[in-house]
Amino acid sequence: MELVVRAVVMFGFLWLITRVAGRSTLGELSTFQLLLYVTMGDLVQQSITQQDYSVTSGVLAVSTFALLTIAISWANTRWRGVRPIAHGVPVVVVRGGDPLLEVMTREQLPVTDLMAAAREKGIRRFTEIDLAVLETDGKISFFTASAGDSGSPDRPSVG
Repeated sequence: MELVVRAVVMFGFLWLITRVAGRSTLGELSTFQLLLYVTMGDLVQQSITQQDYSVTSGVLAVSTFALLTIAISWANTRWRGVRPIAHGVPVVVVRGGDPLLEVMTREQLPVTDLMAAAREKGIRRFTEIDLAVLETDGKISFFTASAGDSGSPDRPSVG
């Protein structure tokens, strides 16, 4: 039973860390961050099992994580209010060609990352963007203005 309690505590801690890290951070991990998360996984295993390498302990720890994941998914479908807490909500980062800098700062999304994402979608100027939404998975969705609306010389380009 102690192993299950440790697994629940570590699951909650990992969930909190991923929520605090920010969605733009999790959208694209650097090599160092990836190594850090892999190392963190090993440290979590050690804290849950306390060096108990038995098959039973491994199965119990993984089963606890799986059940908690299923429980969160079930709660998301059952109660609408859980979804923003568990997964977050999409956030508008560009409206009418203007980057919303306060929102981007809060979401830890640098303008350079926004510009790179826009270039990947073939967008040359912010004025072409009607709306850009930072999704809960860290990706950015772009909705562009009609062809006749873009290209104003007083607006910065994205590259």
